[in-house]
Amino acid sequence: MKSVLRYIKAYRAEAILAPLFKLLEASFELIVPLVIVRIIDVGIAAGDIPYVLKMGGVLFLLAAVGLGFSVTAQYFAAKAAIGSATVLRSDLFAHIQGFSFATMDKLGVNTMITRMTSDVNQVQNGINMALRLFLRSPFIVFGAAIAAFFIDVRSALIFVIVIPVLFVIVFAIVLGSIPMYKKVQSYLDKVLGITRENLTGARVIRAFGKEEWEREKFYEANTVLTNMQKFVGRFSALLNPVTYVCINLALIVLLWTGGMQVQTGTLTQGQVVALVNYMSQILVELIKLANLCVTITKAVACANRVADVLAIPVGEQGTLTAGVNPDGSSDITGGTDRDGQNAPAVEFREVSFTYDGAGDEALTGLVVAAKKGETIGIIGGTGSVKSSLLNLIPRFYDVSKGSILVDGVDVRDLEVKDLRDRVVTVLQKAKLFRGTVAENLRWGKADATEEEMWRALSIAQASEFVEQKEGKLEFTIEQNGRNLSGGQKQRLSIARALIAEPEILILDDSASALDFATDAALRKALRENCKDMTVFVVSQRASSIMHADRILVMDDGCIVGNGTHEELLETCEVYREIHESQIQAN
Repeated sequence: MKSVLRYIKAYRAEAILAPLFKLLEASFELIVPLVIVRIIDVGIAAGDIPYVLKMGGVLFLLAAVGLGFSVTAQYFAAKAAIGSATVLRSDLFAHIQGFSFATMDKLGVNTMITRMTSDVNQVQNGINMALRLFLRSPFIVFGAAIAAFFIDVRSALIFVIVIPVLFVIVFAIVLGSIPMYKKVQSYLDKVLGITRENLTGARVIRAFGKEEWEREKFYEANTVLTNMQKFVGRFSALLNPVTYVCINLALIVLLWTGGMQVQTGTLTQGQVVALVNYMSQILVELIKLANLCVTITKAVACANRVADVLAIPVGEQGTLTAGVNPDGSSDITGGTDRDGQNAPAVEFREVSFTYDGAGDEALTGLVVAAKKGETIGIIGGTGSVKSSLLNLIPRFYDVSKGSILVDGVDVRDLEVKDLRDRVVTVLQKAKLFRGTVAENLRWGKADATEEEMWRALSIAQASEFVEQKEGKLEFTIEQNGRNLSGGQKQRLSIARALIAEPEILILDDSASALDFATDAALRKALRENCKDMTVFVVSQRASSIMHADRILVMDDGCIVGNGTHEELLETCEVYREIHESQIQAN
């Protein structure tokens, strides 16, 4: 919670001025019943119309000045709330960007979206309402009680009894609501997750005719959320009727005792009206305070959820100490090759990896080295953990045991930015962003020239279709590349990686949408133009990797084959089965 509240510090002046102007407005509101006393007891009792009009003008003046103070307070409260929420949302987004793949897998994308949108908005509303009403409402409640004592001590004792009872009721209901609102937000996460799955997988759902099943699944989750919201709403709604009952009972007692005192001459009619006005003000302000407490309850629950995310360390900055396994055992580091002169480009030393929460190791005891300028093909059946192997090199995930060295240096000893400048990955699913072709390519190199862009496009076999687009490099790509085919998106993704001129290029099944001729042309262009680059190629096609310098065959998290195409056909049964099945299929 503290990590969220610190964002208000940048708006200290606004956070002080907003409640200050609200208190000034409240002060004028407390004066109104006293003016009414004068109108009734002096003006109306004596039939003095000019005096009544004069006091009416005073009431109008109090209202006008109070309105000015109220508008000013609203301005400062809104500025502080919106400004702090803007910075909070920006920092939360930046913090999430630093999460490792493992952390994102654990938290879930839908949860992150909820916390950046709905939760931050609730925090913003809570800050806004708190600055406007948190001091004003108690000020009027206690101010009205004190003013009542100046009018009549005996009648004011009713206020002394009612106010504590109302506070107990309000805060009992509020404290009970806090955990409930937290549950509501967690159920909202689930509904958002199902919605996101349905939107992103709409074509798959329709292809398998699962619309009705998905509707039922959404209906169940939405029903649970609705029922929980209804329950919390009913519980919170107790505030209004209970407080109204208490206040109206107090008004009955006040009118009864006040009427008796008027008959005996102890109180005037104007004083009784003023006491009723003060009791009504207390009623209104307690209702506002109750609603404020509900809003703050939601805001506190959401702020804690946001704070939980901000408290998560940025995993990819290094959760492990280089050369030390989680069990405390030591690994061999770069040794004499740490200068990188004689070291392999990439070396796996007894590497094992386990996904967070998984029982078994996904990768076990990998020992392999890739020389500089070498092309390594990786193939295996579905679920053989090919992608996981390559995700360890740029530290999308950290190894559980062993070590991975780049140019003789453990990747955990390198700054993440330095490592990612040297190792560039083209992921399985091509991801492009809304903007021009040039803007997407400059993700790889911010100051890339037009000549460099066309060279990268040429190697990636993308120059031909880009030249045919209107505007060429200035052609606008829609969100997620919706106006491009799967093959075009993959080729642009590869070009974006090539323009960075990395030392190590990882192609994680990133040519799966290309036809055989384009795939062959791409591999030829890479061999001719990227001779000093170490390239890892994951593919389901044996034809895509058969010309690699070496091929790694994966099976159940282990390397079961390591050699050239010809060697593996003779020595590796898994590779031979894959190759023969694809030849027969073709």
